[in-house]
Amino acid sequence: DIHIDGIVPEPVDVLRGLGVPDDRESAARTHETIADALDELRAIAQPRGIFKTVSPHAFARIYEGEGDNAAPSPLASVFPRADGLTLFAVTLGARTSLRIAALFSAGDYSLGGTLDAAASEATERAAEFITSKVLGKMRHSGRAGTQTRALSYSPGYCGWNLTGQRALFAALEPGRIGITLTDSCLMKPVKAVSGVVVVG
Repeated sequence: DIHIDGIVPEPVDVLRGLGVPDDRESAARTHETIADALDELRAIAQPRGIFKTVSPHAFARIYEGEGDNAAPSPLASVFPRADGLTLFAVTLGARTSLRIAALFSAGDYSLGGTLDAAASEATERAAEFITSKVLGKMRHSGRAGTQTRALSYSPGYCGWNLTGQRALFAALEPGRIGITLTDSCLMKPVKAVSGVVVVG
């Protein structure tokens, strides 16, 4: 599990998520709404993650998916040379998405939009936590040095077609932490990230 205190974003990051430039002074009410959203996030988020190391051969099959990837793509040229490949998925849990939807349904667009931005940032931070954890484990085992780096890639980005989620989900089984896949390859709950951590 991932502790919520480690992934709650800073107010400036929420502002950025709302499209407010760093150099623009925001109204006091905006900062109050951000504080309220972060309090809600701490109270309702249930961050969880799952990861699984795979071989380059196994990942090649996962990456190939349904044959819809762009060519060339950055990931296709990177993963065969990696020192480690780890599938991952993270989520904030269903309660967060349900609360955001409820706020919008009730017409509280200010808090709903702010909580949505805060939750998106927290989800990305949860993915970064997994990436850091994977790299840390490899360094601890002596399979990675101080110059080794880790980057995460997700279906839908960098030429990896979104339909790649199906093969990824079949291999990782993130349903164990409450993440499911729709027919259109979108994840539920919405506040979730999946992909592969490439270490090298």
